[in-house]
Amino acid sequence: MAPWPYALAVAVIIALSVPPAFAHLEHLPHYNGMQRGVEDYVIHQALEPEYAGPGQLTAIMFSVQDYDGNDVRDVETMVEIYSSTGERVKAFPWTKHDIGDFTLYYTFPKAGNYQLIFSIANGPVNSNTVDPPRGTLLSTAGCNCERVVSNLNISATFGDIFTYTVLGAIFAPLVGIGSVLWISFRKKRSAGQLSDRSEIIKYAVMLSALGGGMVHFAVFSEHGSLRLEYPIFLITAGGMQVSYGIMYIMLTLTSGAGADPARYYRKTVGLNLFGMAGTAILVGLYTYSVIFPPPLSPTDQPEQLEVAGVVAKSVEVFLIGGITYLMRYEKKKLREQIPSKT
Repeated sequence: MAPWPYALAVAVIIALSVPPAFAHLEHLPHYNGMQRGVEDYVIHQALEPEYAGPGQLTAIMFSVQDYDGNDVRDVETMVEIYSSTGERVKAFPWTKHDIGDFTLYYTFPKAGNYQLIFSIANGPVNSNTVDPPRGTLLSTAGCNCERVVSNLNISATFGDIFTYTVLGAIFAPLVGIGSVLWISFRKKRSAGQLSDRSEIIKYAVMLSALGGGMVHFAVFSEHGSLRLEYPIFLITAGGMQVSYGIMYIMLTLTSGAGADPARYYRKTVGLNLFGMAGTAILVGLYTYSVIFPPPLSPTDQPEQLEVAGVVAKSVEVFLIGGITYLMRYEKKKLREQIPSKT
């Protein structure tokens, strides 16, 4: 069993091996987005909603940064959208932006594949005009500019299919685990093994750990556009919480009435210390981040209070209380069973 400090150290090492996300976007795009580098700039693009459908007003968000992640100012850009047939269906003229973060809006007329051409000036251009359509989309002939292309897929159903697939992948195992716990709970209740509240609290701790991990998995992408280290940390934290819950489930299901009390106690102490230390770290970091700017913050501002965060921390505070109760109960139970060894 790997202690929390070692797991977090691994997460830090992984985080340091990847570059920060410099795009000032609302989310880290994994679909209908791009990150392209040209001579002096890095261009980030995303759609909102990410799974845009035909006939739906769609925000096309851009963030132009330099290679050090700094804001770029007074940039001139032109944006074109081509259909899969090569026809240009929309063109936004050369426009000078005070800052490289800006948003354009477009309603895609029908489902299908599109190419978005982003042009950025590296010399004089004709402001408020549109270049003629080109046969070669990335051609810069006759233009003091650089161009990058992003492929977009507009579908009326793909977003729903993807969302339901992800939810199914998350909740199907939880339903299976929950069914096993329910069967075990009913058997113990029928056998009269739930006469005290410790067993009920044990089941509540298991579900709380799994629930807290699921919340971290659900919110990690929202932090990806700030720093890539943030989602890596959230995924690691969620994985550790789920691992704790599953290990507790396995320990509960495999330890029968005839188990050696001292051996069972040693296992529960190690597992509970693992869960308590990690959960306390998460609660402490969250409390710090809503009061002070969190570590590596690109905005140098405290995090805003959000419903998901409050729910997750409430579950974790309950988890700490439940673990504390179980540790005291297990110690008391061992003393009653083996008084000579305690």
